[in-house]
Amino acid sequence: MGSTVLISALLVPVALAAAPSELRWAADAEGGAPYVFEQPPGRLRGFEAELADLLARRLARTARHVQGPFAQLLPLLERGDVDVVINGIEATDDRARTYALSRPYWAGPERLTVRRGDPHAPASLADLRGRRVGTLPGTLAERMLREAGAEVRTYDGGQEDPYRDLALGRTDAVLLDAPIALYYGDRPELTTLPAGFGELRYAVVARGGDTGLRDALDAAIDSLTRDGTLPALLQRWGLWTEESGRVLAVASAPAGPTVELDDWRSRRTEGIWGAGAGPVLSALGRGALVTLWISVAAMVLAVALGAVLALARVYGPAPLSALALGYVELFRGTPLLLQLIVVYYGLPELGLKLSPMVAGWLALGLNYAAAEAENDRAGLLAVPRTQMDAARVLGLGRWQAIRHVVGPQALRVALPPVTNDFIALLKDSSLVSVVTVTELTKTYGTLAAATRAHLGLGLLVGAIYLLLGLPFARLSRFVERRLGEHLEVSR
Repeated sequence: MGSTVLISALLVPVALAAAPSELRWAADAEGGAPYVFEQPPGRLRGFEAELADLLARRLARTARHVQGPFAQLLPLLERGDVDVVINGIEATDDRARTYALSRPYWAGPERLTVRRGDPHAPASLADLRGRRVGTLPGTLAERMLREAGAEVRTYDGGQEDPYRDLALGRTDAVLLDAPIALYYGDRPELTTLPAGFGELRYAVVARGGDTGLRDALDAAIDSLTRDGTLPALLQRWGLWTEESGRVLAVASAPAGPTVELDDWRSRRTEGIWGAGAGPVLSALGRGALVTLWISVAAMVLAVALGAVLALARVYGPAPLSALALGYVELFRGTPLLLQLIVVYYGLPELGLKLSPMVAGWLALGLNYAAAEAENDRAGLLAVPRTQMDAARVLGLGRWQAIRHVVGPQALRVALPPVTNDFIALLKDSSLVSVVTVTELTKTYGTLAAATRAHLGLGLLVGAIYLLLGLPFARLSRFVERRLGEHLEVSR
């Protein structure tokens, strides 16, 4: 990425509106099959990915996927970054009061999965009282479990995580939507009970006042149902249910093989390089570049602002010093994740709508500026006051003495912790995924959801982070030695 592009990205804080010909739809590809996932890397698949394309065509638009964490998809909609959310969103009464929900495009039960051969395995919701049961947060399954008195364990990562823990004996059961149980509960150690619990319905979600789009989506779903496209789509992915037939008013089940489900199951043993080394390494490379760019840009901001804050605290007048102290305490005392969410989702309420990359850069830079201010302040205070007095006696002004005498000595003290902070920032940059930036860790999550190779990919991504940080650590040691040569005192 050229320097002109980088500068432009920072100087254009307002996200551009989508062209009217686009249908911007949000979904989290890290969730995995059968909803939305990448297989091979860079190619979006899933029954909802296909549904989004079909709906866009019926609306004479082009579908454009917007990646976002599942928990932030509806805030993205409220912010105006997308037109709709299509990601297994349950049609509930509370959501219907807040958003414009389309007619359901799928319906089915919750499924309970237990360990195969476990003599004490629960067989009903009543059996779950006091038992450790895994599910996903904010779902109908979670509400059902809490009403049943279960000890609920929620998972914010991929859909496979609850089933992995169940197979390892960390939980007693998993209650999740039928599509998730079908694709991830199919493990040799586990069995999914044939009887379903309750009924949930998936709907396309539009903003509350966007009834025109909602009505157009309803018409498109009706059209896809009448010509058999939607039933055939659900059948190919193995998702056709009696409940879907009832809500879609389809009298008979569609015919045809479950080719997508069969393909998914055949790929479960492919491992990390199932799609070939090229696509995997290319995806990780793109994620690494985003991580490196946003980390370096944020650190530049943090170092510059931190130096100003440190000088204000040590040499500034009392009011300015108090303001600098307040800044440091505010940003050190509140979580970086909270700051990211406030910058991206909160500032639009004040009329300032930042692009995802700018919001991530700004939040990281402002947060780490507080740490750099303390590093610089420690460096300034470590220089004996006699150095300033001697410089003033030699005729240097106050700021000249700071620049030419105190500053270089303080820099040598502050440099090692600054380097440590950059390594920490490099890792903390993974949090920008909550504002829809797909960096290295988010890329790992998406690839792991598609390949189910968590260990191999995790080791590879860890090595990439290590390689990204090592050059900066070596550069720090080099600069420290050079500064030490100039500051060494002969005895």
